[in-house]
Amino acid sequence: MVSRAIITAAGLGTRLLPTSKELPKEMLAIFAKNHNGNIILKPLLQIIYEQLFDFGIRDFCFVVGRGKRAIEDHFTPDWDFVKKLKEKGKNTLAYELELFYDRIQKSNIIWINQPEPRGFGHAVLMAKPFIKDEPFIVCAGDTVIFHENEPLLKRLERMYEEMAANAALLLQYVEDPRQYGVAIVERTNKNYLKVKSVIEKPAQIISNLAIMPYYIFDKNIMDKLEKIEPGIGNEIQLTDAIQALIDDDLKVFALELDKGDLRLDIGTPETYWEALKLSYERNNKTL
Repeated sequence: MVSRAIITAAGLGTRLLPTSKELPKEMLAIFAKNHNGNIILKPLLQIIYEQLFDFGIRDFCFVVGRGKRAIEDHFTPDWDFVKKLKEKGKNTLAYELELFYDRIQKSNIIWINQPEPRGFGHAVLMAKPFIKDEPFIVCAGDTVIFHENEPLLKRLERMYEEMAANAALLLQYVEDPRQYGVAIVERTNKNYLKVKSVIEKPAQIISNLAIMPYYIFDKNIMDKLEKIEPGIGNEIQLTDAIQALIDDDLKVFALELDKGDLRLDIGTPETYWEALKLSYERNNKTL
């Protein structure tokens, strides 16, 4: 059973400037529901954390960058503020914060600073002391996935365990995957996908299966991240470390997103607008 998670939130968010100059992009809000079923705005990073907590994760490592203090502040319970809300009769708002703070107090959270942006892979590598040789989840703090049926993390963990994998990836079919890492795969008799090779931001479309930032790894990925050279953008790419696993005949498998799954990311103004629109529609349709 996977019990640890690394959440990366160290990127500069330059495509969302000037908003992201002081407000980390991971703290941008999308629509969600509160405990009463009413629509609220909630930071995307909080939604990711709560999904992981509800899955059963209790040990969290946030890898943050310069200027991301707002994230740590948000994940520090402020009981005085809750008290003031109650004094003003805002009990529903107070209770919503209490639910969030209760999760935080039941979690072990550590913070690691990435002083300069050296890539997604480097951000993951900085959390090596945190994993303690145990399997762990990696999530990027700007992408969230909602499910209609069985939770995605349960599906990913089941594949990881059934296939005795060293790495479990999540894939989604996209028309133009050149802005993503992509995977070339073959289907197994369990309807899982065996990953034959991966490449970061290919110049040509060699596969329409884009790698989404939800993973389960064992400790081998850290060894590869320590040894690989900088890749695309002169950064340490997680995709290159995954390819190193494959080159050493380690087991890398993948799931493809179900049709009922909804992926939202907030990396650009266009995708953030889509995330707002789709999250509102998703939470409003049953009201």
